Amino acid sequence: MSGRVSMRLAWLLVALAVVLLVSGVVVLLASGIDVDVGKEGIIWVLTLVFAATGVLIASRHPGNAIGRTFLGAAVAAGLASLASSYADYWVHGREGSEWLGNTAAWYGELSWMPFILVPVTFLLLLFPDGRLLSRRWRAVACCAGVGIAGTFVLTGLHPGPIPDYPQIRNPYGVESGVLDGLEALTFLALLIGIFGSALSLIIRFRRARGEQRVQMKWLAFAGAVAAVAVPIGSVASDVVGEIAYVPIMLSVLGLPVATGVAIMRYRLYDIDVVINRTLVYGALTATLALTYLGSVLLLQLALSGITEDSGLAVAASTLAVAALVRPARARIQAGVDRRFYRRKYDAARTLERFGTRLRDEVDLDALGSELRQVVADTMQPASVSLWLRGPEAR
Repeated sequence: MSGRVSMRLAWLLVALAVVLLVSGVVVLLASGIDVDVGKEGIIWVLTLVFAATGVLIASRHPGNAIGRTFLGAAVAAGLASLASSYADYWVHGREGSEWLGNTAAWYGELSWMPFILVPVTFLLLLFPDGRLLSRRWRAVACCAGVGIAGTFVLTGLHPGPIPDYPQIRNPYGVESGVLDGLEALTFLALLIGIFGSALSLIIRFRRARGEQRVQMKWLAFAGAVAAVAVPIGSVASDVVGEIAYVPIMLSVLGLPVATGVAIMRYRLYDIDVVINRTLVYGALTATLALTYLGSVLLLQLALSGITEDSGLAVAASTLAVAALVRPARARIQAGVDRRFYRRKYDAARTLERFGTRLRDEVDLDALGSELRQVVADTMQPASVSLWLRGPEAR
């Protein structure tokens, strides 16, 4: 496919995704249903980020299949929005086509699979150049495709009420014992596709060198953040409510953003610095939050016999946490450098010791010898030479 045709197709898919999103909002407004800003906002952001990443990759790398993957996911997300909106419209007013309303509710229940499962599998298989690691990985790609399609179709054939719309029975439900066996096989294929895709990324990272290795770090970093945020947010949602879905959405959005940065403009950034700062400030935030909550509880218990007001405990805890910020950050930074950036940590310690020795050393020959050793230890050059200007050159 030529670059011009690829760009036209990319912009056509972007326009289609936006039209589907706008149509979904129009249907909700026309039905008089209150728009769930949070839910609609999430789907809008997902669709637009997928679309933007896809069209940017298609513009710079027309032959890269990752761009088309994101564009397809954007269209699928837009279609999911429209289907859910029309299903709500049909359930609320029972106006319009009954078949279309039931079908929209049916698809709305399954609509997350195309724009979640496809990027989760094929993005990992094709990253960063849009090609499989080798021909042998076609089997994993086939398992992923069969697993996603089979799960979508067989889940859509479950008889009975639709979970999101219990007042509507599945219009395409089928009572058959054969479906259970087929569903188990497609689920197995899906698992092979998911874990095989992750394994492909790991192998590609181990083999990568130079530029490709830097690209792989971006996706690995975004994937690690999502792997932590999704389960934690899912558990926290039972306690704090829908606000817990914010970090989940942000972590999922990190996948296309990291992919786009890695493929197009990764030279602008140092991913190691990003990872370092994330580890430090993530650990610092968790430490300060736990310290604050623990100190508030302990002080409330300790002061319960003196005062019933919790304001004193809160004020004291806030001051304690504020005083803890700088020393805690320094200790966490040292721990991260020591554990994950050992060469940088050792170099800094070596320079620190040399600086201390420099203040007391008066023997020029000994100082020169130690300076060469410090340069060799910290910079690891092929050879080290030191030239000193003699008294006659002054």
